[in-house]
Amino acid sequence: MITTIQLDNKVKIALNRMKNQKETYEEVIVRMINIIEKQKRKRIDLLIEGYKEMAEESLKITKEFEAVDEDFDWEWK
Repeated sequence: MITTIQLDNKVKIALNRMKNQKETYEEVIVRMINIIEKQKRKRIDLLIEGYKEMAEESLKITKEFEAVDEDFDWEWK
């Protein structure tokens, strides 16, 4: 199905600048969508990697506190 959309002149000019030779507006838009999706996946992967590193560091700190915890009597009076 083909749908006609109205584009502001500024948008058409911007799309024309993004075109590669005989590329259509649709091809330009699809290429942009693909780039955005790839960047989203990359950002999610980086966030996951960062959180894994933070969890490892937190685990290290927790283990260090557990070792020190045995040396002190933390009971409140």
